[in-house]
Amino acid sequence: MEHATAYLILAALFGLFMAWGIGANDVANAMATSVGSRALTIKQAVVIAAIFEFAGAFLAGGEVTATIRKGIIDVSAMSDTPEYIVFGMLASLLAAGIWLAVASTFGWPVSTTHSIVGAIVGFAIVGIGMDAVKWGKIGSIVSSWVISPLLAGTIAFLLFQSVQRLILDTDDPFRNAKRYVPAYIFLVGFIIALVTLFKGLKHIGIDFSTLENYVIALISGGLIAFIGHLRIQRIQLDPARDRVFHYASVERVFAVLMVVTACAMAFAHGSNDVANAVGPVAAVVSIAQSGGVVAQKSPLAPWILLLGGGGIVLGLLLYGRRVIATVGENITELTPSRGFAATLAAATTVVLASGTGLPISTTHTLVGAVLGVGIARGIGALNLAVVRNVFMSWIITLPAGGILAIIFFFVLKAIFT
Repeated sequence: MEHATAYLILAALFGLFMAWGIGANDVANAMATSVGSRALTIKQAVVIAAIFEFAGAFLAGGEVTATIRKGIIDVSAMSDTPEYIVFGMLASLLAAGIWLAVASTFGWPVSTTHSIVGAIVGFAIVGIGMDAVKWGKIGSIVSSWVISPLLAGTIAFLLFQSVQRLILDTDDPFRNAKRYVPAYIFLVGFIIALVTLFKGLKHIGIDFSTLENYVIALISGGLIAFIGHLRIQRIQLDPARDRVFHYASVERVFAVLMVVTACAMAFAHGSNDVANAVGPVAAVVSIAQSGGVVAQKSPLAPWILLLGGGGIVLGLLLYGRRVIATVGENITELTPSRGFAATLAAATTVVLASGTGLPISTTHTLVGAVLGVGIARGIGALNLAVVRNVFMSWIITLPAGGILAIIFFFVLKAIFT
């Protein structure tokens, strides 16, 4: 295939740029609640996110990648002009990356999934035709964007209600926090271990039976809960702090849990959203290396997942702070107990979606969860002006990605043909 080397280099560069945008904008979804609730400093959050985002992307990132790469458009219509798919995927990566960079500058928590899906649909309409877009698939993806914040909001609402009932509204909240928080830690460890075992480890050639997966997940959850329990037992009641804020000592117990849930959310986010960067890269690599053969399925080389994971970490380190402030501090006032409920609800929703291959928006999921916690305290606890700006940026994202992708598609077509 003519220009194959150039296509591969551009795919790697644009894929890295897109992954950088995911790190700059979307990693706030994993860390914002921890920083906003002061369970972690920004530096600690960045280190934890870097480790667990990369692990999630590399170990468990393959399932959703398949949906992004081959589920949105019918590539068989382009078997005679494979270079058009290459131009389209490169244009989509560049368009989505630029939009994420703009949104991150303003501190808007937009959806990377929206950005790349909008871009791919935009190029497909002009490059192939309306018929090439699988509108049924687009419909299911769009419905997931509504379902995911609703589901996460509901789970967060119920989780925070359980925290209030079991701990905060009791006669001895500190003693009850020490008793029940290890159970919540077990839940977090169990969920994340399960998703890693069921879909992640196949990439590195490890495959257990269903029963073995559940046993290992139970042991992992128990081990993490035991470590958490030991850490919690060292926390002592602080009457001076409690006089300033009645639940100060209780929230210190929840801060331990918050760190565990932050790790879980970073892992879940890496596994789900790396697809947005590496899916189009995998399509370009497949076509370029096969000499122009358009395949519905293409193998995902480990270096592509490495590229995605590395790019996410770079974006977080260099540019991630602005969106963290919006989600973690400006929507509603968060404490470690509220932040835990929001983060675990979001992580659970993302894990469910990642396991079924549905490319949901992690941004929508976490914002929905934070809103759920806010509503549990009453609608007055929400900053409705910030919520309105967030919703507006979501609406703009699809057309922005699509229009930019159309422009870049024609530019690349002019350069290479």
